[in-house]
Amino acid sequence: MATLQMQGIEKQFSGVPALRTVNFEVKAGEVHALLGANGAGKSTLMKILTGAYQLDGGTITIDGQQVSIESPQDAKALGIQCVYQEVDTALIPYLSVAENILLDRLVQAKGSGLINWQRLYTESEELLRGFGFSIPVKMTVEECSLSEKQLILIARATVQKAKYVIFDEPTAPLSTKESERLFQIIDQLKKAGVGIIYISHRLPEIFEICDRITIMRDGQHVITTETAQTSMDEVIGHMLGKSFAEEFPKEIVPIGQPVLEVKGAKGGKVRSADLTVHEGEIVGVVGLVGAGKTELARLLFGADAAEAGEIKLNGSTLRIRDPKDAVDAGIVLVPEERRKEGIFVEESVKNNLSVATISKWSPLGFIRRGVEAGQAKELVQRLGVKTADISQLVGYLSGGNQQKVAIGKWLDTDASIFMFDEPTKGVDIGAKSDIYRLIGNLAKQKKGILYFSCEFQEVIGISDRILVMFEGRIVKELSPEGATQELIMYYASGGE
Repeated sequence: MATLQMQGIEKQFSGVPALRTVNFEVKAGEVHALLGANGAGKSTLMKILTGAYQLDGGTITIDGQQVSIESPQDAKALGIQCVYQEVDTALIPYLSVAENILLDRLVQAKGSGLINWQRLYTESEELLRGFGFSIPVKMTVEECSLSEKQLILIARATVQKAKYVIFDEPTAPLSTKESERLFQIIDQLKKAGVGIIYISHRLPEIFEICDRITIMRDGQHVITTETAQTSMDEVIGHMLGKSFAEEFPKEIVPIGQPVLEVKGAKGGKVRSADLTVHEGEIVGVVGLVGAGKTELARLLFGADAAEAGEIKLNGSTLRIRDPKDAVDAGIVLVPEERRKEGIFVEESVKNNLSVATISKWSPLGFIRRGVEAGQAKELVQRLGVKTADISQLVGYLSGGNQQKVAIGKWLDTDASIFMFDEPTKGVDIGAKSDIYRLIGNLAKQKKGILYFSCEFQEVIGISDRILVMFEGRIVKELSPEGATQELIMYYASGGE
């Protein structure tokens, strides 16, 4: 039986091991799940397989022959394809469905100056029909739905005669019905002898469609087992390992009156969300990739449009159409993608820290530079930002110090609700402790805190209440005393 094997794979970044002698294999005609918590090394391993990264040690063999994969082109030539969760990054929106499916052939044909357009359209239609779908092949990709875009990527992989296909969180953007269609296609590929590597945080679907499971943790291989020989509880135990023994500097703060009340919030991935945040309360919102945490934060901040729902702040109903409305009302957000949305990387520390309160230093439109600089220096000291000078560009600071600046710009506003989306992502342990302390100080000031994270132990350590999200809904409320990583994983993976 044809087999792809990765043996003893090692990878380091700046001297820090990301993969340590990892073994993984996938056979032709099987669906093999690759599982692990965030940071386990799954993505790094697959980037090596697809040529985005080069391995530092180990070997890759296909059908017993050792191969060298130094670029994505090498991987494709060997029959390795990837269907990414972010389908838009792999498609050209202004080209037609047919052009995207047969993109490689189109490039070759343009080189010779000869393109048989009718043949291009006919072959694309036949490919899609083979999967049981009918998509107008002359339609541009930007007009397609998410599920149609995924189908286009699968059709492209098929026409390129893929032997092994990686599905990276493929159901995250899909509805239940669209996911069922995807599973049918995967079954067709499996029957055609294609080896499938399936990465997902949704355990019920792993047990539905996968033949074997490999689990990684902390850059190492933990176990490979037949799906039929294990259980969801065992998989969760292998994924989490020992408890993360980090101290959380959380103080006991009296919980006051309700500040934020949300009923029936709906929009985009958020299907239904009811929640309340009180004065001095830290409410953790936890879920896996694709659960809708970030989308809920963006919805409450006005960055995404709400389709339904009611938001009350201090008893008054709000109409939030954009982030300015949210900030004016007293709701602020420290977003997950800090370099894209939380800071201005090409601006100074001073300008970043004053941007949210610039009106205080600019009466009649004239900025009082001295007062602005003094306030920035005071914030740098209060936040513990390590910078040579307030004029230093934020883009040159470490990730933890950038995050402190992203938080710091809101500290002197009159906000009542502070939302943090993955605030310790890419941050070292020392900076994490500083961020927990900052959030604790906000709670002591009677601010309401919404803390969005997929780090289970972190949420247990910092929260007064925990809300678990799954597929766009808040499905369970837990107390930190009654919550465990295993219990959160159970509900976050679709358990009832």
